Amino acid sequence: MAKRFPTFKPYNQHQIMMLPPSLEELISKDHPVRIVNDVINSVNIEPLLSAYQSTGTSSYHPQMLLKILVYGYVTNVYSSRKLEVACKENINFMWLSAMNYPDHNTINRFRGVRLKDALRAIFEQVVKLLVQEGLISIEEIYTDGTKIEANANKYTFVWKKSIQTNKEKMKKQLAEIWEYAQTIADKEDSLPDPPDFTTIDTEKVKDTVEKLNKVLNKNKQASNKAKAKMRYISKNFVENIEKYEIQEEILGERNSYSKTDPDATFMMMKEDHMKNGQLKPGYNVQISTSNQCIVNYTIHPNPTDTRTLKSHLEQFKKSYGVNPTSITADAGYGSEENYDLLEKRKIRPFVKYNMFDKQQHQATQDKSPFSSDKLYYQQESDSYICPMGQQMHYIGSTVKRTSTGFEQNVKKYQAQNCSSCPLNGKCHKSKGNRTIEVNENLNRQRLKAFTLLNSEEGIEKRKKRCFDVEPVFGNIKNNHKFKRFMLRGRDKVEIEWGLLAIAQNIRKKAA
Repeated sequence: MAKRFPTFKPYNQHQIMMLPPSLEELISKDHPVRIVNDVINSVNIEPLLSAYQSTGTSSYHPQMLLKILVYGYVTNVYSSRKLEVACKENINFMWLSAMNYPDHNTINRFRGVRLKDALRAIFEQVVKLLVQEGLISIEEIYTDGTKIEANANKYTFVWKKSIQTNKEKMKKQLAEIWEYAQTIADKEDSLPDPPDFTTIDTEKVKDTVEKLNKVLNKNKQASNKAKAKMRYISKNFVENIEKYEIQEEILGERNSYSKTDPDATFMMMKEDHMKNGQLKPGYNVQISTSNQCIVNYTIHPNPTDTRTLKSHLEQFKKSYGVNPTSITADAGYGSEENYDLLEKRKIRPFVKYNMFDKQQHQATQDKSPFSSDKLYYQQESDSYICPMGQQMHYIGSTVKRTSTGFEQNVKKYQAQNCSSCPLNGKCHKSKGNRTIEVNENLNRQRLKAFTLLNSEEGIEKRKKRCFDVEPVFGNIKNNHKFKRFMLRGRDKVEIEWGLLAIAQNIRKKAA
């Protein structure tokens, strides 16, 4: 049976629309583009306007360019070239731009240069607007981080360990040829003992090479092999040590960086298409949320979340003038340093530590009945009771420093007569008497966190964290296909994430 189609009736001359409809008529009243327009109109763009005072004016109003960018990030249009086309072909962008057609260079320059010092203030105003409307709160926040790939070549890398290895080889070769030069040096050119090569720098290498050349070049006893080696050292070592010093300055406390984006650090990416995780240059993005709206964001070069919390909270205080009343986060933030920081700032820490989840299961607890946290402590004698009922006496304290310089005070307790104990080999694996280390401050902080997390309020916050902060990353990375930054350099990456944060908040407002 043939498929039937509705009859097509052409317009007659009386039905033809003589004037084209306006863009205002073509866009519905509740369209998200109108919300973008209203939100940007309501914020103070004076910080943005001040960016033009020293560099001249623009052919396009910065408020219009900001609207285009924000709406682009709302609708997954991130490329400046695609935004240029959208302003000519998409009625929503045409309406926002009032039929202006900025080219991609103008858009890119506005995003990468003009917004540098202004976007954070605009983001904060959007957050405060949502607070005034009762949609979110900045008092109780949920914090998490994710790694996003940088716009950098993953094959152009610099590793700190490789630099250290090469410098050790240089030290060894300089020491060896110095010893050789000592054996053949004339009396008038006799060399002293080798310099201290514990550390080397450009000046030390230059001075060493100069002295070795002076001895070896004019000495007829020097072998051709030694002279060839000296020529190689003269040609390469000074240049290499200068290069290594520049690279170490760029690295700072990091272990790696990409040559095409020196601010990016190599991190293990979970979202690799091979599903096996690969090291790629990227940034650690930290956010705090309320009702799935981003209220704070920071960009970090280090891959671990533990070391990001301090600067993240400092940015929060700088933005809003107050600390949050509570923070909820996973075990990646549960360090002694972070607990002390939250206690000092009077922030209630609904923050897990690394063994919290395992402690919730009795089966896991039963697997290690002799662990140090299960030993009974006698406060009067400052001692612990081992599983056989013997005292473990205090034998001293030590101070440990973390990679951030934070000091941890650790007390040591030791048992007696472990060799004749029937539990020897089960209670502990060491050869001598069992020694345990106790960090009293960390234990106190963990007990405080354990109590908070298992309270009725804590259980509610733990549940809410899973559908407050985590879905924000899922929405941006999967639903809106943003898995790789388009701009290079930490400053520009921060601008790009700021635009994503504003877009996320406007989408929630429009929902």
